[in-house]
Formats: sequence, structure tokens, C-alpha cells
Amino acid sequence: MSTLHPTITEVTDRIRERSRDSRAAYLARIDAAAGHGPHRARLSCGNLAHGFAACGPSDKDALRGDSSPNLGIVTAYNDMLSAHQPFERFPFLIKNAARGVGATAQVAGGVPAMCDGVTQGRAGMELSLFSRDVIALSTAVALSHDMFDAALYLGVCDKIVPGLLIGALSFGHLPAVFVPAGPMPSGIPNDEKSRVRQRYAEGKATRDELLEAEAASYHAPGTCTFYGTANSNQMLMEIMGLHMPGASFINPNTPLRDALTAEATRRAAAITALGDDYRPVGRIIDERAIVNGVIGLHATGGSTNHLLHIIAIAAAAGIELRLEDFDALSSVVPLLARVYPNGSADVNHFHAAGGLAFMIGSLLDAGLLHGDVETVAGPGLERYRVEPRVDGANGVAYAPAAPESADTAVLRPVAEPFRADGGLRVLHGNLGIGAIKVSAVPDDRTVIEAPCRIFSEQGEVRTAFERGELDRDVIVVVRFQGPQANGMPELHQLTPTLAVLQKRGHRVALVTDGRMSGASGQVPAAIHVSPEAADGGPLARLRDGDVVRLDAVAGTLEARVDAAEFAAREPVVADLSGHQHGMGRELFDLFRRVAGPATRGGSAFDAGVDAASASDTHERA
Repeated sequence: MSTLHPTITEVTDRIRERSRDSRAAYLARIDAAAGHGPHRARLSCGNLAHGFAACGPSDKDALRGDSSPNLGIVTAYNDMLSAHQPFERFPFLIKNAARGVGATAQVAGGVPAMCDGVTQGRAGMELSLFSRDVIALSTAVALSHDMFDAALYLGVCDKIVPGLLIGALSFGHLPAVFVPAGPMPSGIPNDEKSRVRQRYAEGKATRDELLEAEAASYHAPGTCTFYGTANSNQMLMEIMGLHMPGASFINPNTPLRDALTAEATRRAAAITALGDDYRPVGRIIDERAIVNGVIGLHATGGSTNHLLHIIAIAAAAGIELRLEDFDALSSVVPLLARVYPNGSADVNHFHAAGGLAFMIGSLLDAGLLHGDVETVAGPGLERYRVEPRVDGANGVAYAPAAPESADTAVLRPVAEPFRADGGLRVLHGNLGIGAIKVSAVPDDRTVIEAPCRIFSEQGEVRTAFERGELDRDVIVVVRFQGPQANGMPELHQLTPTLAVLQKRGHRVALVTDGRMSGASGQVPAAIHVSPEAADGGPLARLRDGDVVRLDAVAGTLEARVDAAEFAAREPVVADLSGHQHGMGRELFDLFRRVAGPATRGGSAFDAGVDAASASDTHERA
């Protein structure tokens, strides 16, 4: 392992210094919560009896005592969503594995798991971002019974894993092992699916043709195979040391997947405070682990949703991460993977080429990861440059990762990257602060200057496109899409439409205070622009026809309008009443009213927190 790159050292030190007080306060809280021995031993007899009333005789005997670990299972199982359906079997596997090492396990609670792929463009999508906070709250409720010595977290997709981790960090004195379900086998080639989507956007394919292509892509239990937020989550949990090594991308319902689930259980039982290798999650997730997560995001070209999620996760551990940290790390971390939508391969191809074991090893050898971190598998990230194999009936053996990529069209070493940087830029200017992912954007499209066309609804863009009103160079502005406006839904339905315009030769870009998706790709998009329009941000002062310049090279986002005139404009106030009711949206009014800005993760837990950071963001804007 090489000497750590000086930029990574500098960024980590900067985060550590600005987080000194909040991190110290967090660690003091979890140390106080840890106490001595199993918490259930301090429950009254009535409390404890309630806690094991439904257990079998042997588990009851174990739970009466105070020497054997009891593992809580927090599960996102449902059988509508392919990624979470495999979790149906996991509690049975976990309980058997726990008994095998003299421990017990109980399903502590369930958390909701919604799918952005199902809710894209629908009213339900406006619950999506805040579902992360609901999941964190549900996790806290599940663990609030004080019956557990460690917890296993069963989750995969978009907001589920970040929500579970935020909840786990609120019980940071407990060890936490995240247990994935794995991706579905590969379906139709991603290029073919993309072609059908674009043909449908142009009216050249029928809905039946589109549905057939989508059904051939999303076709079996497991995670969608493109590299969106769900699979970025799995990468993060592994590179941050919360998975068992090599667990991320093993297909569901296979002997190795079951063996890894059993191994995760045994490991959770081994790292409780009852033993001599106590590994609380609040200590594992420190500044180094957070930086490693950002590095992994850059190296793989991961989901832009994690510009929100990693910030929110860090805050839950008392760590203040900022967009400027993403930007600084992107400048030195090369892009090592090409996985759809940043290439034609899927995560199964990535895994077969060497996957995370190869990538982690390459980054460690180049001094581009903190290797001296703590993980659930033990000290040091070197433990994650291995490939798991089935060993015997239920065991896992590890072999060293292959020294070379099996497919350099998908995965490359640091010395031969797809690009020299991580492809993420932070944008500053008179329109606010935002971000752009350029890892898949053509080089001649990283600077776009054109008159803007302004919309307040995603569907309005499609209507204008069908009327031929966007068939020109244009910067499409979709505002009033932030957390306070309507919950910050993904605007993924814009991608095929804008891609068609770009394919026609027009210079096109998107500017929005909303989110795109883990699948955002070749069309330049300035996203998460903050302050948001609903909070009086600069996007609310834009007018149709204003010339806007998005410059991903210089890192600027500017309205080419006289400064005095721009400042004198009254911000537009949108009628958002149509987003406040129906599909459960009325229940989320509190979340919209207290949500923090996108620069702080868009979290309802961040209301009123860190005024200094918020003012810094406004000054930059």
C-alpha cells in the first residue's frame, strides 16, 4: 500500500478539523450509550419477558442470560420490488447461523422500501427522498427496545441503505453489518434498452415495444443491473467497511450468496461488546471511511444521488462533509469503471472483470484510499481485496483478487483509467451552487451556453418537446423541484427527451434544483442547485430567453444578465398546492417545511443545524 495522496490527506484533515466539536459530541453520546454488557440484562423482568415471549425454548434460555449475543434484524423486505424480494429467506438463514455460534437473532422491525424506478414521473416520487428519513426513523424504532448487541441491516436500493445507515448511526454503540441481496442476472444489453427508450421518446416505438424491452431488462429477483443508486449503495457499504468482503455483487439465491449471509451473521455475533473485538458502527464510520466512500463514488462513476446521501450519512456521525470535498477529491481520483449509463456493461460484467476487489486493491496500491480504517471484517481495508468462494456446507473462503482486470473495456487499473479524474464538478455562480457529473458527457458538451426555457413541472418539458418548441440550442431549466418545494423527486423522465435533442446536434443542457437519477448520463445537467427556487433562490429570478452558461471546465453556472437587473428582479413564486395532497403527500408536509438544503443532504433532520455552513453556501451563491 502506497503513501496516501496529499490531496486526500488534506481533504480528510479539513473535514476532521471542521467536524471536531460535532464528532466529539457524537462519540461521547455513543460511548455513554454503550455502557457495560447487554442492555437487555438491565431490562425489568416484565420488559424482558415481552421481548422473548414468541421465541422457541432454546432462544428463550439464551435470552434469559447475559452472555450470548442477540442480533437484531432490520429488514426492507417486500415482494413487489425485485431487489428486496430475496430478503424473504434471510431471517431464517440468519437465525440458523446465529444459533450455530451460540447467539440468537430476532427480526427487530421492518422499514419501507420504495422504488424510484416504479414511481418515476408519478406523484409517489415526491415521497422518495424523504423516505430515507422515514427509514432512519423506522430503524430507530426497531432498535429502541434495547434487546440487541448488534444489528444486521437488510437493504439494497436508493434511499433504503442511506436511511438504514443513518438510523444505525443513531445507535452507533451497536455493531452493524449490512447484508446485500445482490443483482439480478443480466437481461437485454443496455445499449438496446437505451435505443428503444429514445425511439419511444421520438414516437417511433410503441408502448408495447417499450414495455417488452423494459421487462427483458428488469426480469428477475435482485437489484437492477445498471450502475444507479442501488448498486452505488452496495459499493459504498463495501468500500466503507460495512459489508463482508466481496459481498456486493453476488447474485441472489445462490450458494455463495447464502454463505455470505451466514458469514455476516457469524461476524456480527463476534464483534459485539461481549467479545474481545468490539466494533461499534459509530467508530467504523469516521472521517476516513466517509472520504473512502466519496473516492469509491468517483472511481466508479456512481450515482449523483450520493451527493445528498453521503453528506446526510456523515452528518449522522457528527461529520460535516461539503460539496467542495467531493470536488477536491474528484480532481485526483481517476474513473476506473465504465458501467451503464457510463458504458454498455452492467454490474455483473463489472464484477466478472474483477469488481470491487480489483478496484479497491488498485486504489490502495496508488495511495488513493485510506487503508488504515476499521471495518466489520477487521482492521484495514486490505481485507477487501479478495474474492469470496463457498467453502464447505456454509462457510466462505477468500482468495486474493486477480492482479489484472479481466476486461479493460469495463474495469481498469489506476495507471490506465478511462479518465484522469472522477468526472464530478461543483458549480458556482449567480444561479447558486450545484453539481454536474461529466463522466459520461462528451468532451465537446462540457460547456453549454444558450437561451434558457423555463419549466416548473417535468411533464411540461415533454409537452414542449412534442410541439417542437425545444428543437434548437437550449438550456432547459426545471425549477421548484427542491426538498422544500415538492420533496425533490428524480427527473429521470427528462433524460430520453434531452438525449434526443442532443442526438439531433443541438447544444442542450439541464439546470434544476431537483435530482436527476443514479442513471444520469450523457446530457450535461447542473443538478441540486441551491438555494432552491422555493426558498427564493436565484433560479426563481430567471426568465425565459435569458442566456445561461454552464461551464463544467471552469466550474461555473451563470445567467448572462446584468447584475443589477438580475438582483432587482422579484423571484417568481410558484403555486405548489398541487404537490401537497394525494398519494400520501399531505403526510409529508412537515418534512417539506423543515428540510435542509441540498448542500446539506436535503434532510429533515438537518433543520436549523449548522447555520455557519448554510450561510457559507449562500455567500458562494
